[in-house]
Amino acid sequence: MTEKILILDFGSQYTQLIARAVREANVYCEIIPYLKPFTIDASLKGIILSGSPFSVNDTNAPLAEVPEFVKDVPVLGICYGAQLTAKLYGGQVGKSNKREYGRAKLHIRQPDALLQNVTDNSQVWMSHSDSISELPVTFEVLATTESIPVAAFKQKTHDTRPLYGLQFHPEVYHSSEGKKILKNFLVNVCHCSQNWTPASFVQETIEQLKLQIGDAHVIMALSGGVDSSVAATLISRAIGDRLHGIFVDNGVLRKDEFEQVLNTYKNIGLNVTGIDAKQLFYDELKGKTDPEAKRKTIGRLFIEVFQQEAAKIPEAQFLGQGTIYPDVIESVSVHGPSVTIKSHHNVGGLPEKMHLQLVEPLRFLFKDEVRKVGLELGIPAAMIQRHPFPGPGLAIRILGDITEEKVALLQQADDIYIKALKEYSLYDTIWQAGAILLPVKSVGVMGDERTYEYTVALRAVTSVDGMTADWAHLPYEFLAHVSNEIINNVRGINRVVYDISSKPPATIEWE
Repeated sequence: MTEKILILDFGSQYTQLIARAVREANVYCEIIPYLKPFTIDASLKGIILSGSPFSVNDTNAPLAEVPEFVKDVPVLGICYGAQLTAKLYGGQVGKSNKREYGRAKLHIRQPDALLQNVTDNSQVWMSHSDSISELPVTFEVLATTESIPVAAFKQKTHDTRPLYGLQFHPEVYHSSEGKKILKNFLVNVCHCSQNWTPASFVQETIEQLKLQIGDAHVIMALSGGVDSSVAATLISRAIGDRLHGIFVDNGVLRKDEFEQVLNTYKNIGLNVTGIDAKQLFYDELKGKTDPEAKRKTIGRLFIEVFQQEAAKIPEAQFLGQGTIYPDVIESVSVHGPSVTIKSHHNVGGLPEKMHLQLVEPLRFLFKDEVRKVGLELGIPAAMIQRHPFPGPGLAIRILGDITEEKVALLQQADDIYIKALKEYSLYDTIWQAGAILLPVKSVGVMGDERTYEYTVALRAVTSVDGMTADWAHLPYEFLAHVSNEIINNVRGINRVVYDISSKPPATIEWE
């Protein structure tokens, strides 16, 4: 039985960071909305209450039954979670004299299992407008900062399980020993055994897949990306050639990618069929310039091709998918529904009329965990460390209409760029990189000839999860080298520019 920590989400922007910190300590955890019912069983070792944009004094402030939880398992409240705990037990929470946001120094007032080996005066990160002005009588202060009297506290009584609160955010990078504090809660307070590792995940997941799938067959669309490749390998380890992978060449893959990916799949023992559908996609994309129209065309055609191939495998009862945890977390919306920026790059769900059950072995893993599991499975590092690549491929990196000639131009330029990143040992320092073909021609001179050719933009960003991203500060010498290589070797491109926009306000992809 896998030990579990439950994180109750009150709408904090940092909730996923709490989960990532817990997972890094080799302890499994799940995030659920604060109002979702759950069962406390023997696998549950503790509960963490997240922060929130709300004030505990708001009339519609989110609530949780902390006194009930702590009868069975240890509880740690973070920021809003700490303030809610204090208020529920009779303490006072009020507006701070000033909004406390940013770095502060933690002054430890008494030793405790939660703060074991934490340095006095270590940096912590504050983000709140309320403060606990008076603790309940059954609680005691563990630490303060220069500006707040209660930075960390615990309940003194021992008729329940341990109950703690932190006014700061230990999960963020700026809290220098925050992960140590969280690990102390997991190990010293919750007594977690820290045995959730990539190897244990692989072993448990393969056994679960065998039970779930039985003697049935599974079909799965593969992209050459990390998520689908790792998911397929796990399923294959469980059922062998009863997994039928389908890899579609939509005409907008990177240079030589179709052949390279099929070879890799063959080498790791996957049963995969490659479908050359380039011309179908080119014909349907002809004349389409709107990014959403391109996406929807590619998504629709992909489903049509996939269904045609799936019909050849009538014994299939399951559909394999590389869904990962950020896609399935039920986020708490505190300001109404989110605005849709653009439809997601990855191909959407397949039609329900296929009557297939889903099998999603990665649905509780974050992206970095998927990569660790992939390496544990022996998948080549080049595939595991591959940058994210959008489902519509180069179609959304060619601004304007799509033609086979433009795809060939961009494939060559992109190939030069990506190979150079690897040669200069820059590839692994970057979250995502690619070239974009602009619908702009400009005058150039090559030898004694005047040229009038396309412009290509290079894009490279650094990021942790793709939610925000900064443009990568690549060396000028490297950019000069890539520019020269592209212009000298790709007939049809005579100008190279570099994109220095961050997300937000810009998105990573141009379309």
